[in-house]
Amino acid sequence: MTVLEQGTITIHTENIFPIIKKSLYTDHEVFLRELVSNAVDAIAKLNMVSRSGEYSGDAGEPEITITLDKENKTLAITDNGIGMTAEEVKKYINQVAFSSAEEFIEKYQANSDQSIIGHFGLGFYSSFMVARQVEIDTLSYQEGSQAVHWTCDGSPVFKLEDSGRIQRGTTITLTLMDEEIEYTEPSRIRQLIKTYCDFMPVPIKLDGEIINRQKAPWRESPNNLTDEDYLELYRYLYPFQEEPLLWVHLNTDYPFIVNGILYFPKLKPDVDVTQGNIKLFCNQVFVSDHCEDIIPKFLMPLRGVIDSTDIPLNISRSALQSNRTVRKIADYVAKKVADRLKELYRDNRKEYIRCWQDIGTFVKFGSLNDDKFKKQVEDILICRTTYTPESVNNEEKAVDVQVQTEAGDVWQDVAAQTPENTDEKGRYYTTLSEYLERNKERHENRVFYCTDESSQATYIQLHTSQGLEVLFFDSFIDSHFISFLEREHTDVKFSRVDAELDDNLIAKDNSPEIVDPKTNKTRSEIIKDLFTAALNKPKLTIRTESLKSENTPPAMVLLPEFMRRLQDMTALMQQQKVEFPEEHILLINTAHPLIQNLVNLSQGAIIQEGGESPSTELANMICHHVYDLALIAQKGFDAEGMKDFVERSNQVLTRLTTN
Repeated sequence: MTVLEQGTITIHTENIFPIIKKSLYTDHEVFLRELVSNAVDAIAKLNMVSRSGEYSGDAGEPEITITLDKENKTLAITDNGIGMTAEEVKKYINQVAFSSAEEFIEKYQANSDQSIIGHFGLGFYSSFMVARQVEIDTLSYQEGSQAVHWTCDGSPVFKLEDSGRIQRGTTITLTLMDEEIEYTEPSRIRQLIKTYCDFMPVPIKLDGEIINRQKAPWRESPNNLTDEDYLELYRYLYPFQEEPLLWVHLNTDYPFIVNGILYFPKLKPDVDVTQGNIKLFCNQVFVSDHCEDIIPKFLMPLRGVIDSTDIPLNISRSALQSNRTVRKIADYVAKKVADRLKELYRDNRKEYIRCWQDIGTFVKFGSLNDDKFKKQVEDILICRTTYTPESVNNEEKAVDVQVQTEAGDVWQDVAAQTPENTDEKGRYYTTLSEYLERNKERHENRVFYCTDESSQATYIQLHTSQGLEVLFFDSFIDSHFISFLEREHTDVKFSRVDAELDDNLIAKDNSPEIVDPKTNKTRSEIIKDLFTAALNKPKLTIRTESLKSENTPPAMVLLPEFMRRLQDMTALMQQQKVEFPEEHILLINTAHPLIQNLVNLSQGAIIQEGGESPSTELANMICHHVYDLALIAQKGFDAEGMKDFVERSNQVLTRLTTN
């Protein structure tokens, strides 16, 4: 074997190899990703020269082979790509690779406090993180080329000599350090190929078996993919998860290259919207599990793949966030998501509504955080409502349709189609503009809403009984979203159903209220005094009104909108649990028979020596019970509160049955 050259790699940075071995990559395992990527590039270059006519030989079927030798502690990666001449080895290995390494290390050391994304594209020298010796055996595609063999033992000294290789391509052989022999285990290599190289477009063989998938669906045209193709990729990337709701296919090559598939998953109540789940690829090579610095933060809960060669991966995250191309890519991704949602809203409203509980969180979060996205989706923001259109109320809703089965001899009942703006339970959904337009005659620019259908059921029923439409804002993001809507619609007032009562709910009696000749007080004043004395809560405001609905309770607790929001905000800023405010309103429904009977009971009391009469005591106990029932509709009792409530309830029932 003829030694062509023996020398020293020109490196100015002192002790570059120890730095390479210890500092450049968080995980040593990525050396395999880097070397396999280089092999794929070599095969791609051969295809290019073949197509251009520079190479007329047989390119053969492209493949990369990994060979492990546990006894000799070696790992070899062989490709049948373009190969290298001696001059190219000198240029690309001795000069470019290591000068690039030196430049990168200097930059890395200067910014040691910055997190680096991928160190991608300068991969050959990563082999020295795990190897005590690296060999290159290569034969160029060029006619008449002499194969060459390059050796370096991890010092700046290298040897370049002739080789007896007769097959075009390159073999990189690593003699592993003792602490890195895990990379001679086939199971470890299979796991790394699945992680980093599974979607590379070249077959990768180990022990004669192809161990990568090769096909990357996101690089395909959407027209060539079925729904099952998209679902199969999702199941592979995220095993043991519920099926996604829908997906968005990204595919553009101008003014930047981006391919990908993003999925809308079903959201769990405890989802962390700041935790990224999108996988970042570069040329079908896996780079990272996180895209926090590349996509808008409101899309973090999405899942899937983004693949781009235009995302710089060898810079700090802070530099990445300020990169102009990255910002444009983020805008493109957000627009494609918005376009997909608008398409679904336009073409399949019922499916859009079916997915709304989950995708609504994305849409609202995006509107809160991105003005461009907000403008794109503002017309498809919907909300469940108590409104029922005439088309739902008419007899057609109850009509069943019979259809013949494929067998032709069995008839089945099929429910009639519900209107497109309803979900599978027949509940109606609306936009804010539609709500305001429908109700402008009754309460212009005012929105009644609820946040908990169960605990606020009494208040909802009170509103709907008088023809007032209520919107449901009951997701975890809605407290912030309502404030956002108020900023967007400055002339619109939002009132929770338990905040205050609209005039439509109160029975107005213009005739003067009868004054009790004994006390010189009106009936309302007597009721107010009765509850004030019985409850003895200085911070409780007691109001009396005659409510219209026959099914309303004797009393309701109201939480003024401004005061409740202020308390919520304070709790959020102080990271405390939201406590029920001591300052609230107890609204006594003077039209309720219980309240009227209670007044009669208190007025019939006879003062006895030594304290209250039995009637007065019972009246006070009933006042407490009425207040307790009103509180239960708003909040649950703690252990002590529930104990007191049960005891008072038993006392009231005992006294009533005794009487």
